[in-house]
Amino acid sequence: MEFEELIRERKSIRGYKKDPVSREVIEEIIETAKWAPSSMNTQPWYVHVLTGEPLDKVRKGNTENMLSGVPPKRDFPMKEAYEGDHRQRQIDVAVQLFAEMEIARDDKAKRHDWVMRGFRQFDAPVSVVLTYDKYLEPAAISQFDLGALSHAIVLAAWKRGLGCVINGQGIMQSAVVREHAGIPDDQNIMICIAMGYPDYDFPANNVKSVREDNEKFVRYVGFDELVDA
Repeated sequence: MEFEELIRERKSIRGYKKDPVSREVIEEIIETAKWAPSSMNTQPWYVHVLTGEPLDKVRKGNTENMLSGVPPKRDFPMKEAYEGDHRQRQIDVAVQLFAEMEIARDDKAKRHDWVMRGFRQFDAPVSVVLTYDKYLEPAAISQFDLGALSHAIVLAAWKRGLGCVINGQGIMQSAVVREHAGIPDDQNIMICIAMGYPDYDFPANNVKSVREDNEKFVRYVGFDELVDA
């Protein structure tokens, strides 16, 4: 698959078959993804791959904590509420998803169930948890590197017929993830990636998010001079 086709075709998958994903396939994915760009070749990432009972315990702990009102706690500060254009784009994809899932605006039960799916990491058979050393804080550049790695992971997975969704909800109860994944205390949990074989009968998997026209976010500086020359 050509790179341009791959990056345009990939989409977030939120419904998965029960089929297990072999360790060999995941190793292939990580072997490819680790060649993502890294600032000064620091490679600040650790990858923890969960399946089976440990992942089920993470799902259970996340769900119980959220239902009992335990406040979310990440390992690093972030802005939880978006505003302006960022918020509108978030709303737009939610509208797409709720339309496919036939979740009405006033259907509190279905909306609640959808939110809880995120804390269950969308019931995917695999969760890939990315971490970095705590001593790197403030870790903006290291987090940038982990973002590059996560993109490479989802592309390498897609090429092998696997779907993913980069899932912030799955690590919002970081203590739960740390306990059941056996993540050392000297590492910060950055993000998790739900992974598995897509269930294309699951309506939300029909959703393909849109992107802004380049004119909305791209500036070209100095190119007029090149044309005149």
